[in-house]
Amino acid sequence: MNISTNWRQMLSVAAATSMIAGVTAVLAPAAAEPLDPNYPVCLQQWEWGGSNRIYCSYRSWEDCKASAMGLPAMCLANPYWSPQPGSVRPVRPPHGRSVPDRMW
Repeated sequence: MNISTNWRQMLSVAAATSMIAGVTAVLAPAAAEPLDPNYPVCLQQWEWGGSNRIYCSYRSWEDCKASAMGLPAMCLANPYWSPQPGSVRPVRPPHGRSVPDRMW
């Protein structure tokens, strides 16, 4: 083997390694989204393939329900919400219904 053959082998290994790393980065699942403790209501939206995302950026059930209308989504109480003293009153689901603690 001469130097050019070794060089070609090293380049092909480097190219294959970089392609594998690129494909893995694209296909790997995303990191979990943190739930924002500044908002009392979250929107859970289902996506194609069975995955879902949770967006905690709603100050009222009405705002969340308006955003969820027409989508495969539901509103739920943010378990990490911590009200600031003198801020918005504690959030409760409309009509006194309890929030489900699990999904079926």
